[in-house]
This record gives sequence, C-alpha cells and structure tokens, in this order.
Amino acid sequence: MFDERLTDYLHYLKFEKRYASHTLTAYQHDLEQFRDFLLKEYGNTNLKAITHFHIRGWLAGMKGNKQTARTINRKISSLNSYYKYMLRLGFTDKNPVRQLHAQRLPERLPIYLKESESKFLLEEVQFGPGFRGFTDRLICELLYATGMRRNELQQLRESDIEWSLNQVRILGKGNKERLVPVSPALLDSFRDYLAEKRKLEKFDEKYFFNLQNGSQLYAGYIYRIVTKYLGETTTLKKKSPHVLRHTFATHLLNNGANIQAIKDLLGHSSLAATQVYTHNNIDKLKEIHRLNHPRG
Repeated sequence: MFDERLTDYLHYLKFEKRYASHTLTAYQHDLEQFRDFLLKEYGNTNLKAITHFHIRGWLAGMKGNKQTARTINRKISSLNSYYKYMLRLGFTDKNPVRQLHAQRLPERLPIYLKESESKFLLEEVQFGPGFRGFTDRLICELLYATGMRRNELQQLRESDIEWSLNQVRILGKGNKERLVPVSPALLDSFRDYLAEKRKLEKFDEKYFFNLQNGSQLYAGYIYRIVTKYLGETTTLKKKSPHVLRHTFATHLLNNGANIQAIKDLLGHSSLAATQVYTHNNIDKLKEIHRLNHPRG
C-alpha cells in the first residue's frame, strides 16, 4: 500500500526533522490526496506499481482545477520526500518523482517595510498594557531584529539566549542551528521580560515566550499579533511574520551587508534563496542613480 508507512513518516518529520505542525499537516494532506486519486482512478495503491505517469495524471487534474504552480510544486516536493524515505527503508526500489519537473514559478519579490515604517512599529505604535503588551512588542521586535521564522520564535528556549556573547541560538529547518547577534538593548528587554514572566502565577521555564496564562505561544497567536500591529504601521497588502523576516534581510542588504552573511543569518541552505533580496537592492540603486546622476 502506498500509505502504509505514512504515520511513521510523519513521526520522522516531526521528531527527527523537527518540521512545524502546519508543514506536517500539509505533507499529510498532499500524500492522502494522492492516495485517494490512485484509489479513484486505478483502484490500486501498490507502492511499487506507481509510475511517473500516475503522478502526471494527478498533477494534470490539479492544473485543470486551476491550482497554482506553487501549490503543485509543494505537492511534488511532499511526494518526493516520502519516496526518499521509503527508498531508505527499502520499501521501494525507485522514485518516479525524479522523472518529473517542477512548475515554473512567476517571479515574486519579497515584501518588506520601509525603514521609517519599522522605526514607527518599534518606537511609536502603542502595544497593549501589562505582560501581554510586553509579549506582543517583543515578538515584533525579535522577528525584525533576527529575521527568524515564526516557528523558530515559537520554539525559542530560555537557554537559547547567549547573554555573554550578545547572541541568540536559533534552531531552524532540518534541525540546523545558527547564531544571530542581538543588541545590548534587546538583551535588556529579554531580562525585563523574563523577570515579568516569573511574576505570573504559572509560567514555562523551558520556552522563552509565554502567554498570560503561562502556556507556550502558538503559531496562530504570533500571526494574529504581527498582522494586527503591521496594520497600524503600513499600507502593504500582505501583513505577516514573514514580512518582518524579509524586512530584516532587505534592510541589512540596503545598508551594505554581505549577501553571504545574510544567507547565514537567515539560515538558508543555498545562496539562491537569499539572492531574491538583491532585486530590491537593484531597484533602490536605480532610483538613486535616477535622482542623482546628471544623465539619470
């Protein structure tokens, strides 16, 4: 059966690869969708009998239903990852996904705040009162100051703050650690936050951030808070934690940071993923040239 090891595979992604819960849900949905397609169209889900023709038929149906290239590529990636896992365990001797090509994606440049907007967010926006407001403000500040992903912030532990070295240890995708420097002022905010956290009736000593009731942050809370306060800061259509990650990288690049250093700070596995930020930098240089060159 195609999905006989699906539970084991999802367990592997969660506990060994440390994938986020929403990523696990997406992988499970994609694989179950392919299984259902096989049952409906062929009445058979024998893993070794599946070829790239079966997969192409599945993808063609999605194209016919106007699924985006990005969605289709994610489903290809989900299937490819599952086949690699099954190959490693010896449950199949081939990976038919290798005979397929990813869909061409339209170029999509990162959306980011202007420097004046990020300054307004952290210096002018009025966050709520008490511990909750402190938490909300520090979430926004830390996402902008480090470029960490939402899940990385959610999983941040108290032990990940390296006080004497002015840096934060971030556990990223694929269980890879990276170190990101932070300012002394931000470290002072960390100290104040932990002191306030310990005044709560109940708190979690492992994870850095807590809610007012002492429980760990959850992904939806982070998304909702960032969206709310970005709504008071910018007119950008997209407002999400990832906008602050893009802002972190773009502001570094615009102020002269090396692209390789930005790659390491973001935790990208390849430079290609980071080079998308150079497009925004080129646009800025063109504008400077237009405004300042005698023949611009």
